[in-house]
Amino acid sequence: MIQHVYERVNQSGLFNKVVVATDDKRIEQEVMSFGGEVVLTRSDHRSGTDRCGEVIDVFPDFDVVVNVQGDEPLVDPNQLDELLNAFQDEQVEIATLGTPRISTEEIANANRIKVVLDAANNALYFSRSPIPFERNETTYPFLKHIGLYGFRTKTLRQLIAYKPTKLEETESLEQLRWLYYGHQIRVVETVIETPNIDVPADVDRVLQILTRITHQSFK
Repeated sequence: MIQHVYERVNQSGLFNKVVVATDDKRIEQEVMSFGGEVVLTRSDHRSGTDRCGEVIDVFPDFDVVVNVQGDEPLVDPNQLDELLNAFQDEQVEIATLGTPRISTEEIANANRIKVVLDAANNALYFSRSPIPFERNETTYPFLKHIGLYGFRTKTLRQLIAYKPTKLEETESLEQLRWLYYGHQIRVVETVIETPNIDVPADVDRVLQILTRITHQSFK
């Protein structure tokens, strides 16, 4: 899975360096076995964001950092391009993705995060609940969050210094901490969505797709 993520990120063409950050020596050895670059980090990080914060001290010359989780073996390089292009706007300090392709079932699913935006496409709020609540008969164009993040390096250093908040802990959504402390999160709308692994039930679905892709590549 890690190799799939690593190779797909490298297909973007917009990254100057791709590095796997892990606290597990087994993963470190696996990455080295396929010729990838890896950094072994501390084991006490609370999140992937904190882990990225340690890695930027190893590579201090980069202005933007993108955090791609290891459970995204089908991540699309075009998604990453869309995310990185957001930083052409110098006012953007954090960027992520959202898609209008969301089913009624996903709106009600607590494992599918919803986001609402302001007039500048910055996030107002993220929630596991359906937001906004449709009180009237009008149908709202819900936006599903895709959990890929890009950060200005200087902003990332600020984020990892903040203490967790009650709001973040209530929803179990780390990005609510950043909003709480006054940071803007630019949400780039995309029609590209790839399956990731949020719960054990997702594993078989992703493995079937990977098997199909591998089979097609050998034809």
